[in-house]
Amino acid sequence: MNDQMLQKMKSGNGFIAALDQSGGSTPKALKLYGVDESEYSGDGAMFDLMHQMRSRIMTSPAFSGERVLGAILFEMTMERQVEGMGSAEYLWNKKGVVPFTKVDKGLANEADGVQLMKPIPGLDDLLQRSASHGVFGTKMRSVVKRADAAGVRDIVAQQFEIGRRISAAGLVPIIEPEVDIHSPDKGQAEVLLKAEITTQLDALAEQENVMLKLTLPNSPDFYAGLVAHPRVVRVVALSGGYARDDANAKLAENHGVIASFSRALTEGLSAKQSDDEFNATLGSSIESIYHASIT
Repeated sequence: MNDQMLQKMKSGNGFIAALDQSGGSTPKALKLYGVDESEYSGDGAMFDLMHQMRSRIMTSPAFSGERVLGAILFEMTMERQVEGMGSAEYLWNKKGVVPFTKVDKGLANEADGVQLMKPIPGLDDLLQRSASHGVFGTKMRSVVKRADAAGVRDIVAQQFEIGRRISAAGLVPIIEPEVDIHSPDKGQAEVLLKAEITTQLDALAEQENVMLKLTLPNSPDFYAGLVAHPRVVRVVALSGGYARDDANAKLAENHGVIASFSRALTEGLSAKQSDDEFNATLGSSIESIYHASIT
């Protein structure tokens, strides 16, 4: 593990950019970016356009390690190049931004009020390749829909079971059991989730450090105990569908928690913008998320 990256993630000021939209969410992300599905044909062209968007973000003068601590990459992005360098290597060596890789393969069907992760074939190989690119950590997402005690227990257990494999490979896992912001019993689901996460954290060995990526909670500072836990490198928050201004306002109420926004980061960006317009819009977005993250 890179000690410089670890120190940056533990104590740096800033947030994590989530640039890891996968196949299922890419058409929607491109549409928000002003690229309609009628403008490309096939997955190859779609992923080329998505890489162009991500590259434009990463190479923007507004995007640097001064305000952006880390960036989560889709596996295919990690294997592609930015300005002649591997994407992960470019992030760290040129921008001072800590690279992460998304490792999950999407969500299983809902059962017991949750959506577990689908099996992750080839995980060990992906972890090895990620390490070879200088990646610091990983991200994997599952979703809590309802406050079902058995379901929440299962979702947290799965996250930590795979998290231990990731730790053993020398990477830091971002544990992400998202609570759906539209859940009718979101607050109760958060109570169950915090208890299960705390139990799992307490069982980790000293060298097994994790990050947590959680939905912005109903109650300010609800996750303060997790922020302070010795096995937690950092607690980050997902925007979860909230508009950026709403997400920033909620984030600012949770001290010690930083953003890991995807859609809220790219809100307002368009393929049709000039470079000056694009960089100004991205810079304004980064500045607002940065300030909400340093409370």
